[in-house]
Amino acid sequence: MKEDPDLTRKTAKKGAAKSHAPKEQTLLSRILSSLDDDKAENVVTIDLEGRSALADAIVIASGRSARHVAAIAEHLARRLKEAGYGTRPLAGAQAGDWALVDAGDVIVHVFRPEVRDYYDLEGMWSVEEPEPAKERVKERGRAAAR
Repeated sequence: MKEDPDLTRKTAKKGAAKSHAPKEQTLLSRILSSLDDDKAENVVTIDLEGRSALADAIVIASGRSARHVAAIAEHLARRLKEAGYGTRPLAGAQAGDWALVDAGDVIVHVFRPEVRDYYDLEGMWSVEEPEPAKERVKERGRAAAR
C-alpha cells in the first residue's frame, strides 16, 4: 500500500543520507498537495522571499462555498499537524468567507471567489516597488554608512 505523503513525516535514520531540500519547500509542497486533494480552485503561490519578513510565500486558493472554504482550511491545518508541523493557527473558518492558515514560513488564504476578487491579494503582492523608491533606499543606505 502506498503511503500518502501528506500524512507521513520524513525522518532521517542513522547513517541515512539527509535531504538537502529546504524546509519551506517541503512545507509548500505539502500545502499544495493538501489543497489539490481537497479540490481547491485557482491556487496561486506568491514568492515573498526577500520581499517580506512576514513569510517566504503566500498561497491563495478558492473554495466553491463557505463550507468548502472551511473544510479546505481545517483539513490543511490537520494534515500539517499530523506531518509534524505542530498545531497551526487557523482563522476565519467558522464564517467561511476567508480562512487563513498560518503555516509559519507559508501563509495560506482560502477564499470564496467573490471575497477573493474583493480583497485582491494577488494584485497587492504582485506590485513591484517603483524605481524612485528603490533609489531612495539605496541613498539612505549609503548615507548611513558614512
